[in-house]
Amino acid sequence: MNVKQIQITDYLYQLSEEKIAKYPLQPRDSSKLLVYENGKITETIFKSITDYLPKNSFLIFNNTKVVEARILFNKNTGSNIEIFCLEPSEIYCDITTAMLQTNKIQWKCLVGGAKKWKEKILIKNINYNNTILELSAEIIEKKNDYFLIEFNWNNNISFAEVLHAAGIIPLPPYLNRKTEAIDATTYQTIYAKHDGSVAAPTAGLHFTEDVFKFLQQKNISINNITLHVGAGTFMPVKATTLEGHEMHSEFIDVNIHFIEQLLNAIKQKQKIVCVGTTSVRTIETLYWIGVKINSGKWAMSNGEVAVTQWDVYAINASLTAEAALQILIDWMQQNNMQQLITKTQIIITSYYQPKIVDGIITNFHQPQSTLLLLISAFVGNDWKKIYSYALENNFRFLSYGDSSLLWRE
Repeated sequence: MNVKQIQITDYLYQLSEEKIAKYPLQPRDSSKLLVYENGKITETIFKSITDYLPKNSFLIFNNTKVVEARILFNKNTGSNIEIFCLEPSEIYCDITTAMLQTNKIQWKCLVGGAKKWKEKILIKNINYNNTILELSAEIIEKKNDYFLIEFNWNNNISFAEVLHAAGIIPLPPYLNRKTEAIDATTYQTIYAKHDGSVAAPTAGLHFTEDVFKFLQQKNISINNITLHVGAGTFMPVKATTLEGHEMHSEFIDVNIHFIEQLLNAIKQKQKIVCVGTTSVRTIETLYWIGVKINSGKWAMSNGEVAVTQWDVYAINASLTAEAALQILIDWMQQNNMQQLITKTQIIITSYYQPKIVDGIITNFHQPQSTLLLLISAFVGNDWKKIYSYALENNFRFLSYGDSSLLWRE
């Protein structure tokens, strides 16, 4: 069967409301952990995850930081208009550059209550460091699936600071509750560093300082990449087959030093383990960029998606992981690049054979989601056995839920 003909109903399971964790456990590492290896399921707690990782494993974290992407503008009538900031306009080369803009910026947004937006400009005043921060919003253009909005503000501060002052952390819609003050802490990994995500890389929410100490004691290396998670991560597959679903694209930011370390880890036959689906997407994308450079099909320009949705099923993958990463490193050196900043639209399914990643630490995902498709690339049809076990043994599901460590078959 062609990958495009995958029936999304094959990835359906019954997830009742009471199985969805509305709040995280405290402490973070007290959540359950399901370990899957060679067809066998083991249950433990997350704090013990180090016991199930081989010495010298190469662990990869996504250090993106969730931004307060929801901004409420109050109208004189008493109603609200909510602006949900998705990603910057293509006029900015990457999210970091956009976040550092001062006084003015253009952003792709969703608008709640758009029909009530009658004024040309909306204005919101916020108390910021004992001064008044005036933030205005104006619709520049309406697209099919977003509004292009220009924000203007005073005080000569960055847009990241504006969001921190004026915005609200956006919780996933399936939590079905309002954001609370505690979410500013709990819906953020303890190692979050670079502003840019509208959703947390939730697999990392379970890690604590204690867990990191245990990892260091076992000589497990801690490595960071950045993929800024977009709202598309929650987008259900509504089409009957995968061919009718357009995969969301997301910004990745990886430095050459990390790629060199990853290449060395592969040569040393270390186990490559990704914390979260976003890390998997980033690492596997690196392989395909190397392949595309080698084939002469690589081109990069402002806003261009580096690896498109079907690339990984259409391009010959005869290169080893070592060869592909070496080609990428050589190309970056030739172009005097220390950072690789681009976008990926990679879609990983049961038809995909991971090129680099051996294992994944991840939460339990929604039915009929692309995240569940990605899981099937590691465990095949055993995802049904894994999820049945989790449902029958009171595991907590989705963003604030329990965790799993899945080893590739």
